[in-house]
Amino acid sequence: MVDGETGQSAVGIDLVAPEVFAPMLRRLALAALGIGVGAALLSALWLSWPYAILLGLVVAVPTIGYVFAFRSRRMWLSGSVIRAHRLFGERTIDLAAATGVQLLVFPGRLSRIVLKVTAGPDTQLVPLAMYTDAGSGKELHVLGLRKLADALAASELAAGVAVSEILVQQLRAEARDAGLGERPLYRGVQLVRAKDSVSSVVLSDREVAQLL
Repeated sequence: MVDGETGQSAVGIDLVAPEVFAPMLRRLALAALGIGVGAALLSALWLSWPYAILLGLVVAVPTIGYVFAFRSRRMWLSGSVIRAHRLFGERTIDLAAATGVQLLVFPGRLSRIVLKVTAGPDTQLVPLAMYTDAGSGKELHVLGLRKLADALAASELAAGVAVSEILVQQLRAEARDAGLGERPLYRGVQLVRAKDSVSSVVLSDREVAQLL
């Protein structure tokens, strides 16, 4: 894909593309619609039709709206610019102009490690990997990691350069099919799991250095 504004090739950086969930989301939307219609017909036994239809909409619309919002969410990286598409509008953040770069871990049975980028008042989270307690997981595809590493390497922030090097080490580990214990992103998740934290944790500079 070529970005129409920059003329550069744009790379999708979604950890899990919305298309993967398309069949499930379609079934969810149809189920919500069916429940909404059922609720309207049932409530029409003791309510007037306008109120019954309103009740059906209240039941069905939130879920259907969530499905459409989820399907429209996409992230692309064009050069150093992250473009996050949403149901309404688009957010852009230039990694070259970032004022903050952090690695953030959401611990749990399915733990996630994400790149948190701040540029002025704007913040964007880019999921990098997720791992289960059983030792399996999913990592951002190689091209996405490579492009993120390249963009962060040009950052004026020491933290940006450090995270870039972590992504490069992750790529090297994946290239030789290394075990999870040798992959920096997984080790970052393990550092937080060892703390038994239940809320999100920002890796400190010392912890980031441990991953290199």
